[in-house]
Amino acid sequence: MNTKTTIPISEARRRIFDITKDVQTPSRYYTLTENGRPKAVIMSADDFESWAETVEVLHEVPTLDKEIAAAKKDIRTGQYKKFPTLRDLKADWGFARAATTKSNGVPTLHKTKRPKAVRKTVRKG
Repeated sequence: MNTKTTIPISEARRRIFDITKDVQTPSRYYTLTENGRPKAVIMSADDFESWAETVEVLHEVPTLDKEIAAAKKDIRTGQYKKFPTLRDLKADWGFARAATTKSNGVPTLHKTKRPKAVRKTVRKG
């Protein structure tokens, strides 16, 4: 608990407007206590939304921490080369770098026809 922002509910009731203004500072929150025990937390709507999204992601991908650890290990051991590059992804989505450049020497991206499977997926989305 952050003692600087831990206050009794009765004090929070008196200072509610100041508290709501103060919690607009990123990562700033108040823990409200009743009889010395934490009962509730006041935080900004933006911070709450961020927390809620994080919880949602953790529920959707319960092994996220393991996947991140595995990716870090792959990078550390040089196994990252098994992952597609940006160039590979662009090619998969139908973007290819031009074989020639403009007269000013700047290469351009040309959109190519997407593979059938990708076109169907995009249209449904």
